[in-house]
Amino acid sequence: MDAETRLAEIAAEIRQCQDCPLSKNRKNAVPGAGPAKAEIMAIGEGPGHHENEKGLPFVGASGKFLTQLFSDGGVPRETVFITNVVKCRPPGNRDPQPIELQACSHYLERQIEVIDPLIIITLGRFSMARYFKNVRISNIHGEPSWQDGRLIVPMYHPAAALHQPKLRPVIAHDFAQLKEMIERQKVRRAKNVTDKNEQDSTSQLSLF
Repeated sequence: MDAETRLAEIAAEIRQCQDCPLSKNRKNAVPGAGPAKAEIMAIGEGPGHHENEKGLPFVGASGKFLTQLFSDGGVPRETVFITNVVKCRPPGNRDPQPIELQACSHYLERQIEVIDPLIIITLGRFSMARYFKNVRISNIHGEPSWQDGRLIVPMYHPAAALHQPKLRPVIAHDFAQLKEMIERQKVRRAKNVTDKNEQDSTSQLSLF
């Protein structure tokens, strides 16, 4: 089964999911959107009003800013797979609760496995917390970390700039580094593949 089909199956499960209380008040679940083999995967916190209406991620004001950020960083939004840690809108856009994060976690893990991105961008503190424990976004934003064969880049949520305009240039600067991060990550992953193939060849020769 190809990656696109597998992603579509996960999305269908999400749209029918009843695993947590968020399902009771949703209009549309929001599985995510983007290419099945995207180099970049962006993970936000949860759908808002506009996302709940349309069933698509980041389609409100923060989504427009996110599109601009990707474009200014040399990465067209349509090349990025975008999703959230919870797939249904929390009432009143409140923070996701632990039971809700837990209920959605296996969907996100499967999406990451299928897409296998070079880079994961976390948008906001709840997605950041999957990879960086007990830290503040203000201390590590824009600083990539190598984890499990890929770069994890913690970023401010685009909505932060809408509430605090002084953060806009900070966020824009972080996103401007994406193109270079992709190229470095491609080189690093290719080197790892080459090194592994050489190790496998050496191991096979040793058998003779």
